Amino acid sequence: MNNHHSGSGAGASEHGHGHSHSHAHSHGSHNHSHAPKDFGFAFALGTGLNVAFIVIEAIVGFFVNSMALIADAGHNLSDVLGLLLAWGASVLLKRRPTLQYTYGFGSSTILAALANAVLLLVAVGAIALEAIQRLGSTPPVAGGTVIVVAGIGILINGFTAWLFASGRHGDVNIRGAYLHMVADAAISLGVVIVGFAILMTGWNWLDPLVSLAIAAIIVWGTWGLLRDTIRLALQGVPLGISTERVQRRLSELPGVESVHDLHIWPMSTTDTALTCHLVMPGGHPGDAFISEAAKMLHDEFEIRHTTLQFEVGPKAPCGLDQGCMPGRRASATGT
Repeated sequence: MNNHHSGSGAGASEHGHGHSHSHAHSHGSHNHSHAPKDFGFAFALGTGLNVAFIVIEAIVGFFVNSMALIADAGHNLSDVLGLLLAWGASVLLKRRPTLQYTYGFGSSTILAALANAVLLLVAVGAIALEAIQRLGSTPPVAGGTVIVVAGIGILINGFTAWLFASGRHGDVNIRGAYLHMVADAAISLGVVIVGFAILMTGWNWLDPLVSLAIAAIIVWGTWGLLRDTIRLALQGVPLGISTERVQRRLSELPGVESVHDLHIWPMSTTDTALTCHLVMPGGHPGDAFISEAAKMLHDEFEIRHTTLQFEVGPKAPCGLDQGCMPGRRASATGT
């Protein structure tokens, strides 16, 4: 059985309008099994490898007069900044709440993910602009050198992306870092292909053309990240959670007549909170009810921070447009 904390217990205060209120906050001990994975080592290793590669790529690009390599080094630099943003947010996520930040600093992961998505789009825009300008007059490209350096880039960026692969589905902040590295690996692969094609045909215009195609692919993949992070930043209900289904499950709990003032929002890229009012004419249901309700919300919806307020007076007419949902009286054994 999980441990939960009740703000006021069964002794609810009575008010003139016939309602009694109590607040219950639940933080299940089972949460540790779903705690965000620590990607500190992945961030440190990925950042170090990419900084070293940026220096090498820029130096080689300068000496062989390859604007393609220099431009790619600039793009990689923006990705390192993205990694640092995501890393900093993951560190802040672990800081304990303070008197000023009572929810902690988990929302910084949302801001970092949003900044990462914007950085990706800005970097892609710079690549596309450079490619369009180069279509008119493409300078000679040192195909052999480009192949070697870009091949190293594939290995480094592909390995870094692999470090974040396991967290890309459950955390949009980690997903942003992952997409940065995948985008870099894709660009490096495109550069390798272009290098071989130029060596075989001498068609230097292939370089900017393939760059435009890669930029379009990156935009396609980044758009979903941007959409998801904007949703979280606006405190929208996280994807994968149905508000209607949560309302229905709460209304099916024993003794619940109706549910209203239901709010579900993200506290970070991995944690979700819920508050709602339960109309229970039979009175405060006790700590066991609170524990079971919180466990249900966690197990079925991954909602880890639950606050319930109970009302015992007659309910007002309500519907979904008023933010509440009529429920049915359930049996003592529940449903």
